Amino acid sequence: MNNSDQNKIIQDTIAHDNLEQSKGAQSDSDQHHQHSSHQASHCQHSNYQHSSCQNSRQNNRQHANDKTFRHDFQPRLGVLITNLGTPDAPTSSALRAYLKQFLWDHRVVDYPRLLWWFILQVILLIRPAKSAQTYQKIWTKEGSPLLSISINQLQGLRSTLKQAIKMPHRVELGMRYGNPSIPSALEKLREANATHILVLPLYPQYSSSTTASTFDAVAQAVKDWRYVPEFRFINSYHDNPGYVDALATSIQENWQARQRPDILLFSFHGTPKRFLTTGDPYYCQCHKTARLVAEKLQLQQDQWQLTFQSIFGREEWLQPYTIETLKSLGGEGNKKVDVVCPGFSADCLETIEEIDQENREAFIAAGGKDYHYIPALNDRDDHIEALCNIVLNNIHGWNTEWEEGKANQENQLRVQQAKALGARQ
Repeated sequence: MNNSDQNKIIQDTIAHDNLEQSKGAQSDSDQHHQHSSHQASHCQHSNYQHSSCQNSRQNNRQHANDKTFRHDFQPRLGVLITNLGTPDAPTSSALRAYLKQFLWDHRVVDYPRLLWWFILQVILLIRPAKSAQTYQKIWTKEGSPLLSISINQLQGLRSTLKQAIKMPHRVELGMRYGNPSIPSALEKLREANATHILVLPLYPQYSSSTTASTFDAVAQAVKDWRYVPEFRFINSYHDNPGYVDALATSIQENWQARQRPDILLFSFHGTPKRFLTTGDPYYCQCHKTARLVAEKLQLQQDQWQLTFQSIFGREEWLQPYTIETLKSLGGEGNKKVDVVCPGFSADCLETIEEIDQENREAFIAAGGKDYHYIPALNDRDDHIEALCNIVLNNIHGWNTEWEEGKANQENQLRVQQAKALGARQ
């Protein structure tokens, strides 16, 4: 996909989000007005009755114009792929908006809300400018690497699923934070009359701070829909054979172009240790992914290690830490180290800047000589094929039940019956 296509998709999604935000602002204004009317009604019962009737008429008009379900639309499968998100630009103002949304998510930081609100205000005064400088180092002419790669993944998955799914379908991309948002992507599926929606967060390993947060966002987005489609939600694919094979193949291809390292380091994003002790399976799933890939590569135990990166705050996180391990490896005489980040489906700030730049410098400064970062799977063909198969494995009973001729006949009969009962659409 060329740059103009990417830019058009980005502009369209942001414009759609802005439209939804303006609708939301109007809705908030309406709700405030209704709330004020409701308060006044406590003073005069007749006013309350009048307000209730008026609100009832408004709700009836709203749902009369609700186009979430039409009898003359064909049932459609919707697929929503999601990722973490990215700021709209590498600027302080854009980072402030992004970090405010990201860090206020209780799945990300679960401190008591009032206490965290005061801490967050301080962070938002200091961190955006520094983060903007970091993002400027990785920003490309296509914009954010994560977003441009995610759009390529979207296009690749659309193309692959077009050949594999019989029933009408639509695939959309939504980011947990920033644009294109999950609500805007779901709204597109809603407008396309998606009656069945499969949600695929592109986090191979489940974590409450990522996967569960995505579930929260989806549930929040549809909570006011009159018609809620049938949903399925994929919460991990850490041991999926296609995913493991794609990782192993990617590593092997890198080794064919250069010598094998002394150590292969599997670096995963960190989480607070207490997440593990309170039931989050992320730590265990990271270990299983790394073990399966190491077995596929026929590596001995002393030829690979697993670490955790991107530590934030003062509490203890999952260990060992990536940067400390790299310093030790460099100081112990391991001259060649390769690093791969299986938990990232697309390269982003944490892989491009933190792993490929910051951690490289730490390893070299400690005495290491040859440091190589193996890119994320991104939009590799085998990665797209793996994602396609994950989708197909999770739509059993949806896709196979659809036959075009039979579906058209049933649709015509449904429309006739509905109109006979007074349906307008």
